[in-house]
Amino acid sequence: MTSRNIRLLLEYDGSRYHGWQRQVNALSIQEVVEAAVARLTGEQAAVIASGRTDAGVHALGQVANFRTQVSIPLKAFHLGLNSLLPKDIAVLEAAEVAWDFHARKSARAKTYEYRILNRLSPSPLHRQYAWWISRPLDLAAMVEAAAALIGERDFTAFRASGSDNINPVRQVLAARWRPHPGNWLNFTITANGFLRGMVRSLVGTLVEVGRGKAAPTLAADLLVSRARQLAGPTAPPQGLYLVEVFYEKSAVGGQLSDKIKDWPGDSG
Repeated sequence: MTSRNIRLLLEYDGSRYHGWQRQVNALSIQEVVEAAVARLTGEQAAVIASGRTDAGVHALGQVANFRTQVSIPLKAFHLGLNSLLPKDIAVLEAAEVAWDFHARKSARAKTYEYRILNRLSPSPLHRQYAWWISRPLDLAAMVEAAAALIGERDFTAFRASGSDNINPVRQVLAARWRPHPGNWLNFTITANGFLRGMVRSLVGTLVEVGRGKAAPTLAADLLVSRARQLAGPTAPPQGLYLVEVFYEKSAVGGQLSDKIKDWPGDSG
């Protein structure tokens, strides 16, 4: 039999899971996806993701891959897995890729989005999908603070304790706040990699600026001082979404979608 490398594009609601990575005593998205793959193929396969989302974090465009020897058509991987997965996890597409494609190691950049509902009253409908903040935030100050994140920086001050990342330097390609109708504030950030807890720590710090508890220079100061204890509190997980992953077009296989982007290069 010929071995195949199958790439999946996944969307999931992370509310009831303890993150992507398989855990000993807690349910993970990886465990559920691997169980569905085993039922479909009759094989035990490791499903590798582009990144390990934390407990309660969602994905609009998580990329994963696994290897198999079954000869079923790609449509069966797409529709067949969806028939076996719970309703809070879905396969958006399946493609066959080169044997050396690795969802995490081949990734060149990722985009995350954080959603804040900034209004007086909470929302029962969005309580698992956004951070509700009742007092008005100073968006202009948050935009000013976020500008300091662009470029190659040492993000030691924004890494979670227990992080296993040896190198704290990351290149941020874009970081911006945008208001949306209905009292929504969305923070979008694209980088060539992220430290554990980095996005939520950044959001928590920028919100402190928006609350008037810190100057807009706080983020810039923390990048220099690397003092984690001076950063803001970590934002809650339910507002965070993995939006898209960038790859070299030649490595991805199949058609690029709106969630799997062509890497524009280091100067892009």
